[in-house]
Amino acid sequence: MKSYNRRSFLKTAAAATAGTFILPYCSTGRIGALKNGKLNIAMIGCGNIASMAFEGCADENIVALCDVDSNMLFQYADEYPQIKKAKTFSDFRVMLDEMEDEIDAVCINTPDHTHFTATIACMERGIHVFTQKPLTHNIWQARTLRKAMHKYNVITNMGNQGHTYGGIRRLREWYEADVFGQITEVHSWIGGPNWDGNYFNMPESFPPPVDPIPEGLDYDLWLGPNQKIPFNKNYHPKRWRGFHPFGTGQFGDWFCHVADAPIWLLDLYEPVTIEAEEVTGGNEYIVPSSVRVRYEFEARGTKKPCKFYWHNGPNPIPDIKEEWGLTSDLPSDGSIFKGEKNIVTTNNRSDDPHLMDLDAMRELNKLKIPEKYPRVEGGPVAEFVRAVKGDGPMPGSNFDYAAPMTEVMLLGIIAVNHGGKIEWDSKNMKITNRPELNVYLKEPVREGWEYGLDLW
Repeated sequence: MKSYNRRSFLKTAAAATAGTFILPYCSTGRIGALKNGKLNIAMIGCGNIASMAFEGCADENIVALCDVDSNMLFQYADEYPQIKKAKTFSDFRVMLDEMEDEIDAVCINTPDHTHFTATIACMERGIHVFTQKPLTHNIWQARTLRKAMHKYNVITNMGNQGHTYGGIRRLREWYEADVFGQITEVHSWIGGPNWDGNYFNMPESFPPPVDPIPEGLDYDLWLGPNQKIPFNKNYHPKRWRGFHPFGTGQFGDWFCHVADAPIWLLDLYEPVTIEAEEVTGGNEYIVPSSVRVRYEFEARGTKKPCKFYWHNGPNPIPDIKEEWGLTSDLPSDGSIFKGEKNIVTTNNRSDDPHLMDLDAMRELNKLKIPEKYPRVEGGPVAEFVRAVKGDGPMPGSNFDYAAPMTEVMLLGIIAVNHGGKIEWDSKNMKITNRPELNVYLKEPVREGWEYGLDLW
């Protein structure tokens, strides 16, 4: 790999807006001389989920495409014909070595297990990064990316659409206007995984049979930092998230959406206890079919201790209607907040908040609580692009937010995978009651894929 030193034009990110949503931050990451006011952007991962990245960057210069599967490189060329002019690569490390000085920002749209390596390889070069959710595959990676954001002074964002929606901002404005009072219990839930062959598919047997590697796929590069695992047809494309080495199941796929509002609203970043209360299905290879996880949080400033529950599975809706005295049914997926004054729900993107008491909702609408948090146009990729150009504040799901939220999710995954209760010392990044589980905070990587060690 060549040196990361380079000539570059420096640009400062716009000042953050008032409030706790946007964190003050100054970027000295590179921005090249803009051609026609456009950024030079590269894509790492060009198929499937990359559609949202292409859409958000449609008015920018897409100068490089990198995908370990050549069949994916031009999947979206009909919608975005300008990408046909981009240089193509299979290995992002080669792309960065050859085109480092030509790239301002990168969108990373790979499977979960390669998010970290692709993201930090860009950050080390002062390149701004947008990374799909979940941010990382283990807790050490999440903390390392947060450190890297500050060391390399780059703009970052995680692909969390609901964090740009007006509903989550409106909910926080209600909360800060004391519409709910103290909130001491929250439940978030979503159905699935559905083993229907779209995003999840059950292998014929375990361990998964060895299948021929498809033409056009560099499977060794697809594995990236992972240990060598024989190929199975259910790993690629799209269905990798059901397997422990690559994804984190429905929990990891949807937590950052459904639980976004609880995490941000209530500062639920450092649980002291995480317990897998119910786990159905799953084995050493594949994720469970349903889970219920309880997190406990101590007081945070003026906020009282809070219990947070995550549910997913075929019947995920929490059985709390009678206990909470609810007269209306809960939505099929979303979150519900138990406040001392009012109970409120949000949908599966942490949007569309509603009080469960319809009379109270009508009265709330009359109050016309002012908009304190600026609304975001165009979604998280467009938000990222504006920030890189200096035309907007640091994105709301930057790594100072996305990394701690991802960590909460990953603690739940550890509890699910190993059963029972874990006690967490966030300050020292340790599981205290079951120290044998600390090996799962940082996964081993293959030689040649070590990144971020100098940040510790």
